[in-house]
This record gives sequence, C-alpha cells and structure tokens, in this order.
Amino acid sequence: MKNDRPAALVTGSATGVGAATALLLAQRGWNVVVNYSRSEQEAKETAAACSAAGADVLVQQADVSQDADCRRLVDETVARWGRLDALVNNAGTSVFGDEAKWDALDAQVFQRILGVNAVGTFQMVRAAVPHLRAARGSIVNVSSVAGALGIGSSIPYIASKGAINSMTLHLARSLAPEIRVNAVCPGYITSRWFARGIGEAGAEKALQAYENTVPLGRASTPEDVAEAIVWLAAGARTVTGELVLLDSGTHLGGDWRRR
Repeated sequence: MKNDRPAALVTGSATGVGAATALLLAQRGWNVVVNYSRSEQEAKETAAACSAAGADVLVQQADVSQDADCRRLVDETVARWGRLDALVNNAGTSVFGDEAKWDALDAQVFQRILGVNAVGTFQMVRAAVPHLRAARGSIVNVSSVAGALGIGSSIPYIASKGAINSMTLHLARSLAPEIRVNAVCPGYITSRWFARGIGEAGAEKALQAYENTVPLGRASTPEDVAEAIVWLAAGARTVTGELVLLDSGTHLGGDWRRR
C-alpha cells in the first residue's frame, strides 16, 4: 500500500544512534523500520516512542550479515508502505583490543565484524537500491572516525569502517543521480557501546581522556549523530559522497588538553 509519508529503514535501531535516528525521523514525519538482532525489548520501546511521535512503525528482527535477512527487511518495508525513501546502515559490531590482544583476533572474529559492518552494509544497499532509485532516495552509512584515521577499538573494526568509507565513495558515484550516498564518521559516542566493550570504569576513563584531548571538549551523544544522519537522509539535496567527521575535531591533530 502506497503511503504519503516517506519511509526509512534504520538497521540496528533498538538502541543508541539507531534508536535516536528512528525517533528523530518519526518526529519529522517519516514512517520507520526499527530493526534489531538481539535487543527485542529495547526495539519495542523505541518503536513505542516513534509511534507516539506519529509514525507508523514496523519492528523487524534481522541479522544484516545474512543476505536473506537483508532482502526480507527491504521486502517487508515495501510491503508495508509501498516505498522506501531512505536507508540508514547503522548496524555494527566490534571487539576491543590493542596489539597485546592480537592473538585473540582469529579469522572467525575478523570475519564476523567484517560480515556485519561491511558485508551487511553492501547487502542492505543491494536489496534496497531498486526502491531507493524509484523514490530518488538516500543512503546514509554509519561509519566511524576509525575508518578515516585508522584509530579505534580493534583492527577488524578499523578495517570494516575503512571498507564502509570506500564503498560510500564508490556508491555515491555509481548510484547518482537517483540516489545520494553519504557516511557519518563519529568519534566517541556517549552510548552503552563503550561500556559494554570495556566496562563502565573503562568507558568513563576513555570519555574523560577524549574530552580532555579534542578541540571541542565534548563527545557526541546519540542525538548529535542522529541529527547529522537525518540531515543527510532527508535534506542535503546536493550532498553526496561525503564522509562527515563527527569527532569534535579529533582529525585536526595536536594536543588540545584542557587545564
């Protein structure tokens, strides 16, 4: 059934940046797909918030590393609303470890991270392109400063985000002029991502170090990142092929420590 409201599919949208993005789109007049792999209760809570904002919401469990799940996500979206106007590739995973923990990075770990972050992004794009082309829609890939600067939680994660950045540039060229393709590259985000990876104490220490070092003196909230995503998805009509660094100036380099 064709719907007058634009429709967005946001992967990994039960919590964090994905949830904030789905809610902001809902508040701005979009219908949204809330996708989760494990966090069913959080997905339902996010969906309820989006519904309260006036959106029609479709909640779907799917693992984007599985091509069949990606195709089903898109098919269910189009079956619900007869359209797909924006795809936000937010689903992601990582492990945390520096050189001292390289021995733990076996091929299975590496391939899982690449499978979700990079292959999953490609599979979602491939499934969505015919519908996005019909809508003259947009794709926003949620990457990371890791992919731009070679810093991050682990080498597999850095590699996967570098792959997303390269794909974003390629897709922006190959899908123009019908589809705009951009990426956001956040630095530290104040979500549960870091706390789950390195513990509450470790996350707090990392946050303090980050905010003492970056020029703007603050980390991004999920809402900060969502604002950039929604601008790229729903506005920014002449913007494509951009890797937007949301890193409070990390890429500027230098020691900006505050006394």
